[in-house]
Amino acid sequence: MASKELATVTQGTALRPPKHGWQYAPSPEGTDHFKLKPRYELFIGGKWVEPQSGKYFKTINPATETVIAEVAEASAEDVDRAVRAARAAYDTVWSRMRASERAKYIYRIARRIQERSRELAVVESLDGGKPIKESRDVDLPLAAAHFFHYAGWADKLAYAIPGRRARPLGVAGQVIPWNFPLLMAAWKLAPALACGNTVVLKPAETTPLTALLLAEILEECELPPGVVNIVTGAGVTGGAVVNHPDVNKVAFTGSTGVGKRIQRDLAGSNKKLTLELGGKAANIVFADAAIDQAVEGIINGIYFNQGHVCCAGSRLLVEESAHDTLVRKLTRRIENLRVGDPLDKNTDVGAINSRMQLEKIQELVAAGVSEGCMIHQSHAQLPSKGFFFAPTFFTGVSQSHRIAQEEIFGPVLSVITFRTPEEAVEKANNTHYGLSAGIWTDKAAKVFWMAKRMRAGVVWANTFNKFDATSPFGGFKESGFGREGGRAGLMPYLNAEGV
Repeated sequence: MASKELATVTQGTALRPPKHGWQYAPSPEGTDHFKLKPRYELFIGGKWVEPQSGKYFKTINPATETVIAEVAEASAEDVDRAVRAARAAYDTVWSRMRASERAKYIYRIARRIQERSRELAVVESLDGGKPIKESRDVDLPLAAAHFFHYAGWADKLAYAIPGRRARPLGVAGQVIPWNFPLLMAAWKLAPALACGNTVVLKPAETTPLTALLLAEILEECELPPGVVNIVTGAGVTGGAVVNHPDVNKVAFTGSTGVGKRIQRDLAGSNKKLTLELGGKAANIVFADAAIDQAVEGIINGIYFNQGHVCCAGSRLLVEESAHDTLVRKLTRRIENLRVGDPLDKNTDVGAINSRMQLEKIQELVAAGVSEGCMIHQSHAQLPSKGFFFAPTFFTGVSQSHRIAQEEIFGPVLSVITFRTPEEAVEKANNTHYGLSAGIWTDKAAKVFWMAKRMRAGVVWANTFNKFDATSPFGGFKESGFGREGGRAGLMPYLNAEGV
């Protein structure tokens, strides 16, 4: 069911059209300051090499459905070449290099990301569909910050684990998702390199371009050949990375289903494993909260990023006495969100990453309508081409509805009411996931009381989706295990021995 049809499924459920007649003039970010290649090869052993199979796949601009470039599809043989290159670099160069020298390389990478940030932000939005202001103002600064942060840790590992001898693991296999392509690469690469490991990185098949531009940056920074290898492809390529016998550590961010399969495959293999999987975050608003501020936090938590973050606040728990006021304000606010060209600096909600993801969103929203929930949807005019979905939320949602339980990964919100803090905690925890949550109240004591009882790896207070390179991030239950960011992000890449 297309998103335009959903607004007419039930009478009286759609939002009123805006009364004003003015529109923002287009303000597209320029693309003439860089040039993408028509074809990208694999980055193995410090060189660009053709896939042994000779196969390539197309990466698509989700806002226009046009081909951006062709990208090499790595086979198991290509992955084996990459792992062997990483092992050779680990044995002969990287693990033997003075930690202060490794820090210089990591710091240089961070600086080069900053210098090429405008180009990287544009390519991130072209390939992934997210608004340029998200790529420019969130993803790129955070990616550079992670490399800066771990450059500082590289020669201080003895202080990271006091009383223990910290040693690198060897070769790390890393598989990252499509929602934060460059940032996820930074989250994983920076601590691995700081700890003295070498890496084989597999970006998502729908968003490979910024990882390949990062490979160009590694070349520019003269990183020793083989320290970082980047292989592109789909699930088969990722499986070859994860299951390669000479990989010592696996880090995966993606769906819970794939994460479970990886955990089964690696059982008994003696490989270290960290998983950052799905989420169904609860954003809890009490009646004593600053409602206007909470509405902006809700918008930031689910719509500005199209719900594409695994920690998106897709479940809005509202104290019953504040429900009508908040819904009225939220209705007005989403009607004013601008949906369209991700490269336009005025755009609030960009494109869905792929047709497959759009169809999944449409299917789950249709399920919400069929289960009797009340749909509220923006009248934003969607572009005629590309994968777009209007900002949407549901009221009258119960805990048993699919839209309250399944990860949607789109700009769709479920509104659920509660009466007491105890009920809010119970409903927030009533999910298979446990990645993040938000609490909105003017009582600090209530924040601490709630946070102590919630099974979520990250709990924000009077804000949402705020990240910092110095702060750990990770989840509980089916949201995975292990932490990335801060000192805790070093631990999965180290062996700690007694001294």
